[in-house]
Amino acid sequence: MLPSVISFPPCTSTYPVIPLLQRCKTMDQFLQIHARAVKTVQDRHARVLFKLLRLSSSLCSIEYATQIFDAIRCPDVYHYTALIAAHISLTSHRDALRLYSQMGSARVRPDTVAISYVLKACASSSSLPEGRQLHCQALKLGLARERPVRMKLMELYGRCVQFEDAKQVFGEMPERDAVASTILISTLCDHGLVGEARVVFEGVRDKDTVCWTAMIDGCARNGRANVALELFRDMQRARVEPNELTLVCVLSACSQLGALQLGRWVHSYVGKHDMDLNAFTGNALIEMYANSGSLEEAIQVFDEMAEKDVVSYNSMIAGLAMHGKCNDSVELYQQMIACGIQPTERTFVGVLNACSHSGIVDIGFEIFESMTKDYGLEPRIEHYGCMVDLLARAGHLEEAYEFAKEMSIESDHIIWGALLSACKIHGNLKLGEKVAKILINKEAADSGTFVLLSNVYSSFGEWEEAAMIRMKMKGKGIQKEPGCSSIEVDDKIHEFLLGDIRHPRREEIYKKLEELNDVLKGEGYVPDKDVVRQTR
Repeated sequence: MLPSVISFPPCTSTYPVIPLLQRCKTMDQFLQIHARAVKTVQDRHARVLFKLLRLSSSLCSIEYATQIFDAIRCPDVYHYTALIAAHISLTSHRDALRLYSQMGSARVRPDTVAISYVLKACASSSSLPEGRQLHCQALKLGLARERPVRMKLMELYGRCVQFEDAKQVFGEMPERDAVASTILISTLCDHGLVGEARVVFEGVRDKDTVCWTAMIDGCARNGRANVALELFRDMQRARVEPNELTLVCVLSACSQLGALQLGRWVHSYVGKHDMDLNAFTGNALIEMYANSGSLEEAIQVFDEMAEKDVVSYNSMIAGLAMHGKCNDSVELYQQMIACGIQPTERTFVGVLNACSHSGIVDIGFEIFESMTKDYGLEPRIEHYGCMVDLLARAGHLEEAYEFAKEMSIESDHIIWGALLSACKIHGNLKLGEKVAKILINKEAADSGTFVLLSNVYSSFGEWEEAAMIRMKMKGKGIQKEPGCSSIEVDDKIHEFLLGDIRHPRREEIYKKLEELNDVLKGEGYVPDKDVVRQTR
């Protein structure tokens, strides 16, 4: 017998259970209302059935909702849509598509809402053939011009990497407003097509916060952090208020560029506008401060956060390791475990890096082995790379070599390159040559690897071999990527490439560099010429 949690009012309308269903919050309440509907024969009415279906799937189970649906003699489009929506909310996209097919067999005509829901299922499951069929059906029924259908079609074609189709649907829309534009901008940015997204963005007349944020986020995620910050300044000039997501995207761009002053401004904006320092903004601030050189401020944010999740700990563990506080990083990892927070793959990359930089081999191996043993996580190439680096830095070069050869995942050029670099540092030419042959034979070497190979041979005085590596690099058409650095001055990011002469104040900059060079020489600095070929 269920506990009495509802006081049933007297019947004041044709379907008195409807107001009860509107106020229903728990499964116990729902079961009582459903029993009342059955007892008073109200469960045969279309509107009551629709409400019962919507609530039963969320408060009870999809199986319970299906039982109610199966008991309906002639379900209409609303009943089908309610159950289709329930399947989609549970990510049962194939079941949603099967139910829609059943609806067609029953000759129930779909409406805009039904087609929009099923298009959503197609997009979420990347079911392009079914999505195209739905598009055709929508055209036949005269529903393809409806705004919700067009929006879902854009989402479908974008998810399925059919950008021309997505742009065509967008182009046929009579009102290309900020909402529709944002969908296309996000879709294009998700696949690195930032230039095309920018064209769409510039065509939007009244850009809202969401539209600005989508473009800023797309640039930040695709390595165009400078552009992201320029857009944010344009957004401010346009007097469009940023929201929490905007600020997190801006912080991500600041983090990539080390734009500390702008990052601090964002932090003050959060405080000034009484935004909560929750995990979302807090984690972004920690990462920004750590990557921008202010570990103290990163720690302060971490300490001030009322609720810390695994991402908070991951960011702080990585930040401490990055700033040479490797023992503190390992201690924080141990605190996190003691608090009962389940580590993720990223957690282990951070803490294993800390072990590598501090040379604590035994603890590093214990943590590495705990990944699978205690947390059921299979090590990825990054984790194996940390372990090879850990052994190599500690001078255990032969062990590192054997570990790299016996890995369950094939070692990539980054792992072999790290080992080769360690051979150079520790003066082991014999092993260095072995590793060099592996890299060359695999043809996995990039420009950085070729330069490293050449420098290793040079550092041991093997000039002919070094020249041969350079010739091979040239023969393969591989060019060395120029070094790049950036600095923030007066809230503006200045970027410099190796040998760059484009900056308007280049003469002042190079003059100052010469002065600094003289200061260094005066302090006894002597450049390392081991990797420079000697002429006789």
